[in-house]
Amino acid sequence: MIGRTDFTDKTAFDAKGLDELKQSARNNSPEAIKGAAQQFEALFMNMMLKSMRQAGGQDGPFDSEQSRMYTSMLDQQLSQTMAKKGVGLADVLVRQLSNNAMNQALEADTQTSGVSASTMRGINTYLDNLKFEQMPANAPKTAYTGPNHIREFQEKLTAHAEQASQETGIPAKFMLGQAALESGWGKREIKTADGSSSHNIFGMKATRGWKGKTVDAVTTEYVNGVAQRKVEKFKAYDTYADAFKDYARLITRNPRYENVIANAKDATSFAQGLQKAGYATDPEYANKLTKIIKNSLST
Repeated sequence: MIGRTDFTDKTAFDAKGLDELKQSARNNSPEAIKGAAQQFEALFMNMMLKSMRQAGGQDGPFDSEQSRMYTSMLDQQLSQTMAKKGVGLADVLVRQLSNNAMNQALEADTQTSGVSASTMRGINTYLDNLKFEQMPANAPKTAYTGPNHIREFQEKLTAHAEQASQETGIPAKFMLGQAALESGWGKREIKTADGSSSHNIFGMKATRGWKGKTVDAVTTEYVNGVAQRKVEKFKAYDTYADAFKDYARLITRNPRYENVIANAKDATSFAQGLQKAGYATDPEYANKLTKIIKNSLST
């Protein structure tokens, strides 16, 4: 049996610390139970901080890739500090792991360490599946290395898409693809009379029941397969967040889109569902959307 190891200063975002915790679990150390629980609590706190920042938006004039990197590093440190002091979650997990909730039964051949073999196997399984985010000290984290306009589009809208995904069940990547198709990656956004953005990146028209702001814009509609240029009235939003919220309401509350949500398991089904529901008149809409989701967006 190895000597007792102190995991209170190990971070859930440090590969070395995680490896040491896994090694301790493989050697049946009872301290691995507490360590695993603290790791999970730190990750949970970091997810909360990340969600809070996304809800507040990060589109300020002084925001940059570097500032987001340092904010992420700060959140990691804060979450580890809070988990070290404890918010109660780790204590609950310790009790559950000690009772072998992960394997649903304790084995009779308890080790000299006081922890059963099945319990330790459960902890090892948890640790092997534990994902950590390791931030390089000298470089910003970059999830996508493709064209700048696509990367910037994703960085600007991903948080809003993820929020809408929670409300609709549609993968955020699918909605980003649709926003990219409708707005030309943000380059063809509908503008208001003074030239400012309407934030309408989904091409949402102002229907009879719409009480918000509107803007007139030229659009292409297909009638019997023939393209025609028309002037239509579109919705105008104050923010991109409002645009995603309105899109989520349309998809979840309008009966014509029920099959879209039910079949949003892959990009092709999602795109074809939108076209069949009449979201757009372009006969190639589904093919264009599928191509963008599969080939242009990062995972």
